[in-house]
Amino acid sequence: MGGFLRRHKHAVPYLLLAPGLLWLTVFYVLPGFQMFMTSLWSGTLETGYEFALSNVSNYTEALTRFWPQFSRSILYGAAATALTFAISYPLAYTIAFRGGRYKNLLLFLVVAPFFTSFLLRTVSWTIILGDTGILLGPLKEIGVLPAEFQLLSTPIAVVAGITYNFLPFMTLPIYVSLEKIDKRLVEAAEDLFATSFGAFRRITLPLSLPGIFAGSLLTFIPAMGDYVNAELLGNTETTMIGNVIQNQFLTQNNYPTASALSFILMAGILIAVAVYARLLGTDELTAGGV
Repeated sequence: MGGFLRRHKHAVPYLLLAPGLLWLTVFYVLPGFQMFMTSLWSGTLETGYEFALSNVSNYTEALTRFWPQFSRSILYGAAATALTFAISYPLAYTIAFRGGRYKNLLLFLVVAPFFTSFLLRTVSWTIILGDTGILLGPLKEIGVLPAEFQLLSTPIAVVAGITYNFLPFMTLPIYVSLEKIDKRLVEAAEDLFATSFGAFRRITLPLSLPGIFAGSLLTFIPAMGDYVNAELLGNTETTMIGNVIQNQFLTQNNYPTASALSFILMAGILIAVAVYARLLGTDELTAGGV
C-alpha cells in the first residue's frame, strides 16, 4: 500500500477528497438537481406531473405570489444576524482576552442550549414573551406597561427567537478567530502610541473578519430558511419563506411551486454569500494566513 501511494503521490489528495465529494454528490448535488427538475413540472398529484422547460413560469409565479415572504425572510434574517453579531462580538472578545482559566466554562455556557432541542427552546420563548409571562407580567402588574401590550405574535418575537437560537453560531467562529490573534501585535500597537480603540480598530477587528464572515453565514443562511420561530412566535403576518415552502410541500402537495421557491432561495443565498465575501475581502485575509 505504501509503495502504491509513493508511486501515485499526485492521486493522494483526490483519494482523501473522495469520501467528502461522494457525500456531497449523493446528499446535495443529486437532490439539488432533482429539486430543479421538479420545479419545472406541471400538473397535480392526482393527475400526474409532466416535465417541460416551458414551465419556467413556475418561478415567476412563485416570486409574484410570495415576494412578501421572501422580503420578510431577508429582513428578519438580516436583523437577527446583526443582533447576534452585536451580542456575540463583545462576548467572544471577553472570553478570548479576559476569560483566563474560565474560558472552557464560558464556552460551555455558550453551547449549553444545544443540549436542549431546537423546538423546546423555541416553545420556551412563548412562555417568556407571553402576555402574563415572566417578562411582561410583572411590568403590567406595576403599571409600567398597559394591559393590552404584547410581544408574542409580533415580528419582535420572531427576530428575538431567531437571534437566541442562532447566537452560538456567531459566537464560536468569532471566538476562534480572536483566539488565534497574537496578543503581541496589540501590545506593539499600543507601544507605538495607539489608543486601545485604535489598536482594536487597526489590529483586532481586521484580523477577526474571517470569524465574522463565517459567523454571519452560519447565522444568516439558516435564519433565512427558518420556519419554526415564525410558526410558534409569530402570526399570519410574520410568515417567512420557510413556512411557505413547508406548507407547499407537506400540506398543499404543490411540489413544483415548493421546489421553485427552494431553488430561488438557495440561488439567492449563494449569490448573497459571493457578494458578501467580495465586499468583506475575506478571501484576501484568508490567503494571508490569518
